Amino acid sequence: MRAVSNTSPISSLAIIGKLPLLRSQFSEIWIPAAVLHELNDHPDSVALAAIHEAVRDKWIQPAVPKPSHLLGVLLSNLHRGEAEAIALAADSNADIILIDEHEGRRFANQAGLTVTGVLGVLLRAKKSGLISAVKPEVHALRTKARFFIASSLEARVLSAAGE
Repeated sequence: MRAVSNTSPISSLAIIGKLPLLRSQFSEIWIPAAVLHELNDHPDSVALAAIHEAVRDKWIQPAVPKPSHLLGVLLSNLHRGEAEAIALAADSNADIILIDEHEGRRFANQAGLTVTGVLGVLLRAKKSGLISAVKPEVHALRTKARFFIASSLEARVLSAAGE
């Protein structure tokens, strides 16, 4: 399964030491240049090392979206990384796009893409037995990655995880 990712899912999972979950769930993970640039500026040295290793091992691969009307519209409404990720996912017929930000998810859905984010990755990991519980990972996201999760969304995710 080919995925395209924005910065947040990769960054957040790297911070909590769970970046390998992406490798176990997706055969290919493509990131546009803007996302690679943002990841290369990661302030957490341990997370940055994990990201660099994934890129070096080529299971996270940089790619370039084609110039298009869609990319132009996205660039006028979103941050560059989100816009390029959505355009790349559309260009490459990716199976899924990994994006956490509300506006980016909205635009990705409007573009007809299948969308998930870091919480979806954690749910898939629990269902496949890669992690035993989602709740400690959500806590780590909040405390280590400073990841905002609305309490109503957290309740839905934990319910879906059977926790």
